[in-house]
Amino acid sequence: MINNDTQKADQSGKIEEKEEFLSFVLGDENYALDIMSVKEIRGYESVTKIANAPTFVKGVLNLRGDIVPIVDLRMKFNIGQATYDEFTIVIMLNVNDRIVGVVVDAVSDVVKLSAQEILPPPEFGVSFDSRFLRGLATVDEKMVILVNIAALIGSDELGLIDLNITAGQE
Repeated sequence: MINNDTQKADQSGKIEEKEEFLSFVLGDENYALDIMSVKEIRGYESVTKIANAPTFVKGVLNLRGDIVPIVDLRMKFNIGQATYDEFTIVIMLNVNDRIVGVVVDAVSDVVKLSAQEILPPPEFGVSFDSRFLRGLATVDEKMVILVNIAALIGSDELGLIDLNITAGQE
């Protein structure tokens, strides 16, 4: 069971910092990402398709003047059939000063984890590209896959953010 306190003294009396993660569901699996990257959570709305975009990039939408690419994580990670209805959720993320929306099945909860509660990603056995894994944790007796969302959004295959370009330069 995860303690909901942000700080807790460990056995040696040192203060143990806990990070907050937004947990979400894709298919039958539980995932989480750093809550500090979450801008907002909203329902799915129709998008403008982009020609020659990978199938997991659903398109773009205008979010209060920002053109936001929408990535379906179910399709990106090959997790079940993607359906879009009134229950489909889009998590708007702010990653390296760029807003990106990710489509998920459901948002679960905010969980707090210490560094000791986060296990390193496995070398094999997960159908998830380990480059995008931050680690694994057990929350309420369920395994949660922690996604490194900055690595995913900045990856060559998505190409949504160039991590090598400093802000303000093209």
